[in-house]
Amino acid sequence: VQLVESGGGLVQLGGSLRLSCAASGFTFSSYSMTWVRQAPGKTLEWVSDINSGGDKTSYAYSVYGRFIISRDNAENTVYLQMNDLEPDDTAVYYCAPSPWSSFDSWGRGTQVTVSS
Repeated sequence: VQLVESGGGLVQLGGSLRLSCAASGFTFSSYSMTWVRQAPGKTLEWVSDINSGGDKTSYAYSVYGRFIISRDNAENTVYLQMNDLEPDDTAVYYCAPSPWSSFDSWGRGTQVTVSS
């Protein structure tokens, strides 16, 4: 299993970023996918899920209405569109197949920093 996250960066309050996660080594289209994040000094926090077909999504309350998860099964990629970013969104973002709590082949993640 290999997961490569990209798209992070430094953005001002209220800005937007689009994260990508390229997956390989497993049958991507058969798995729900999850985005999680880890802020400095904190544990992993679930952010969003999308089912294998891409027609069902769920979001943490803290990002609901601002973030949009999507996927392209032809490209083995899951995305996270992040809008109206806040300083509390500053974290390293990771993707994983669900259930993420039992996953152990994490990628390097992508750093998102929101300045105020």
